[in-house]
Amino acid sequence: MGKLIAVLSGKGGTGKTSLCAGIASALAQSGERVLCIDCDIGLRNLDISLGLADFCALSFVDVCSGNYPLDSATQHPDFPTLFFLTAPANCTSADIDEERFAAFLEDAKKQYQFILLDAPAGIEAGFRLCAKHADQVILVTGADPASVRDAARAGELLEKMGKTQVRVIVNRVNEKLYHDLCVTVDDVMDRAGLPLLGITPDDPDVTLSAAFEQPLLCYNKRSAAAKACKRIAKRIQGFPEPIPYK
Repeated sequence: MGKLIAVLSGKGGTGKTSLCAGIASALAQSGERVLCIDCDIGLRNLDISLGLADFCALSFVDVCSGNYPLDSATQHPDFPTLFFLTAPANCTSADIDEERFAAFLEDAKKQYQFILLDAPAGIEAGFRLCAKHADQVILVTGADPASVRDAARAGELLEKMGKTQVRVIVNRVNEKLYHDLCVTVDDVMDRAGLPLLGITPDDPDVTLSAAFEQPLLCYNKRSAAAKACKRIAKRIQGFPEPIPYK
């Protein structure tokens, strides 16, 4: 059975979607069979970060409803073992049939080694829908006080949901900003109250790759953010990859 990973954030603007795409690409690049699902209904942007904005893709609701088989997911042109389902355009998270969604995810775990759910930011229905069925949760935060507070709140909710496999990624780390704020990554971890999965730097190549409609790992595989995504992917796979504290 594959592993279902929900990628969440307590607030918008943390870079959650870009990070989800980068990790999914890195897992696929290493040979894993990966399904990446955009669950951010109404604000779907995962296709841009994956470099699939010009591709037709089914929504996960199309598959959940039984109208299309799971193997109709869009195959990535650059990463043959990476597949994608987008979010529906004309419904809300509250409209999703949870029973069908759960059955769909169980089927996906039989066909893919990793399923990544890019959940909507915040702690509303979409957050809970994705977290409920996840084997592991990645909570993405920045260093600013609002992001850290919201990450801590999200962590509390996940604990109440019985989720024990929750790890935090501190994203867009900027050494000068951290110095000016008199804050460290350890401070962010302590305030969020969660163990660390990884650190990703503030990297303009993330924005540039999306602007040029290319996956980060194709646009510049040597960029600092791309290397960080590869390290995080290795940790998810169970390899003892060190976390560079800077």
